[in-house]
Amino acid sequence: MKHSGRLFVPSLPTLWPHMLLSRPKPGELPPFSSPNVRYFYFARNAIWLTVKMLGLDSGEVLMPAYHHGVEVEALVDAGATPRFYRVGSRWDVDLDDVARRIGPKTRALYLTHYAGFPGPVAEMRKLADQHGLILIEDCALSLLSSDGAVPLGTTGDVGIFCLYKTLPVPNGGALVVNGPRQYSLPEPPAPPSVSTFSHTVSALLQNLELRGGLAGRALRSAVRTLGHGTVKAANIERVATGTQHFDRKHVDLGMSPLTKRIAQAQDLESIVEQRRRNYFFLLGRLRDISAPLFNQLPPGACPLFYPLVVQDKAEVLARLRVQGIDAIDFWKRFHPACDASAFPEVAQLRRSIVEIPCHQDLTPEVMADVAQAVREAVKSDHRSKKRAG
Repeated sequence: MKHSGRLFVPSLPTLWPHMLLSRPKPGELPPFSSPNVRYFYFARNAIWLTVKMLGLDSGEVLMPAYHHGVEVEALVDAGATPRFYRVGSRWDVDLDDVARRIGPKTRALYLTHYAGFPGPVAEMRKLADQHGLILIEDCALSLLSSDGAVPLGTTGDVGIFCLYKTLPVPNGGALVVNGPRQYSLPEPPAPPSVSTFSHTVSALLQNLELRGGLAGRALRSAVRTLGHGTVKAANIERVATGTQHFDRKHVDLGMSPLTKRIAQAQDLESIVEQRRRNYFFLLGRLRDISAPLFNQLPPGACPLFYPLVVQDKAEVLARLRVQGIDAIDFWKRFHPACDASAFPEVAQLRRSIVEIPCHQDLTPEVMADVAQAVREAVKSDHRSKKRAG
């Protein structure tokens, strides 16, 4: 369906021109505050290196059945064997199931913090210590989040982060090594400058459309058409972010200097406050038409998006995109190594969760329009189901 709405609500934050010139601020949250950190183009590169660095390629890693898939691909490519544990209908890790599945070949526990909501990291740390295992904290969806006063990514032996899901940067993932043991991590080479430039221009154009209404949309469309033609004619390889699969040929790519500059110019505390404000706004406006996955936002959590529970994802997504809202079909598929029939709660999550944007670019006025559009889409979905029934 074509976008015909007056809104333009991108799924990710956009790049404001002044951010290219802003002075760096001290980063007080991981990974920016971490003493032992390496930056990469993708977070998945950090997962691959973690397996190699910690010698996990000789054994099994216990992972959540609720996963994106690309992290599993990176782990398998590095030589480790994934085994999966149960996650409940509210993203709750079944700790008893984790404990039951620990076996003689288990080398590590893998905990994912979903969309800024902290998982049971203290309990997983305790389990890992009891069995002499490595704990990997996947914070790719939870940059800037804390569990109360404890920043996510600081409890595990390693913390893995993705920057471009939360910040308006062209690329960026990070591997943080916690604890006293030091590893000699090579500094990865910078990515192709043309790829970084392409992503940066795209984020600036999205910002133009966000601020400029119909005129901004028309200009962005014209520039994109020209840009695609130029890239094709020049045979330029653009290393896309947000892709669904792990590609070994990109595993050594580092983060661009421009990404670091933009990231260091962000007001991180303000980003957390704005995302929490927008999340609470949606929670108040939507809870009566769709039972929320969470009735509250834990202290310290920086929500990546609002998880909307729907009956027909395809229908709701189509209606929202017509309105100009770039809602996302969240984690639709299992990795082939995971037996979907063994995890019915996860299968239901994959059928029912839609990402609704609540990032720092969106003003209270825009959030009011988003909430109204979501209400109409969900009500239409309910009416369709009643007629069909």
